Amino acid sequence: MLDSKADQRSTNPTLTSVVSQRKIDDFRRDGAVCVRGLFSPDEIERCRAGIAKNMAAPSHRAIVASQPDDPGYFIEDFCNWQRIDEYRELIFRSHAAETAGALMGSSTVRLYHDHLLVKEPNTRQKTPWHQDQPYYNLDGRQNCSMWAPMDPVGRASTLEFVAGTHNGPWLMPRTFMTSEAKWFPEGSLADLPDIEADRGVFDIIGWELEPGDAVFFHMLTLHAAGGVGSGRRRVLSVRFLGDDIRHAPRRWKTSPDFPGLADELPAGAPFDHPSFPILWRRPERI
Repeated sequence: MLDSKADQRSTNPTLTSVVSQRKIDDFRRDGAVCVRGLFSPDEIERCRAGIAKNMAAPSHRAIVASQPDDPGYFIEDFCNWQRIDEYRELIFRSHAAETAGALMGSSTVRLYHDHLLVKEPNTRQKTPWHQDQPYYNLDGRQNCSMWAPMDPVGRASTLEFVAGTHNGPWLMPRTFMTSEAKWFPEGSLADLPDIEADRGVFDIIGWELEPGDAVFFHMLTLHAAGGVGSGRRRVLSVRFLGDDIRHAPRRWKTSPDFPGLADELPAGAPFDHPSFPILWRRPERI
């Protein structure tokens, strides 16, 4: 999908220029949009410094998501905003939450969690097609994930989406490396179609990206990503919650897990909890 002149990068974006009504309409139709120039060069440099801290001291949630024989290396980590100042600054002070609020049509935006994804040069491991919401402990439609690269991302390595799949149904979540159904019981949800077998049948969208750009997508939108070539691909992803999101405790470990949360937040309750702070509120009209 090519970018029009209306989508060209801005070095000093405001909400009006970053999120037009067209972007909102595209998000609601396709379940994913690209927002150019959302972050300034200074914000990118700060976030890169935070990623370096994270890589030097991964949390207990960190996982290696590539096979031992992969010539590269793919690592993920979760929920580090409280210990890495640079993440917290980007999440709380940038235009990201405001952008998510406009796309979701929500009067408030809460933080769900941050997610680091780093593919080192020559990583073969692909991120398979999946939806995010079935892995989570939440229900509701007003949700949004941001995927912000800190390095240039070519079309072959970018995040891709099947447009319109945010309208459902929920599909079986599986482990990425062994394809096990460790969340919902086997057979309780339909399996994903084999998208790679005939890509032309599906409306697949995706964008080449530069540092400062970000992709926003609904947690039910089917998405995937390829491996990387000679370049490194550092990404900070942030999940946002809107007005209608409610806690949905699971009998199994979610990804990420929030130990003890079910004892503090009843099923069906809003995410009104210190672990999920409000990042943005829509200004009241006078």
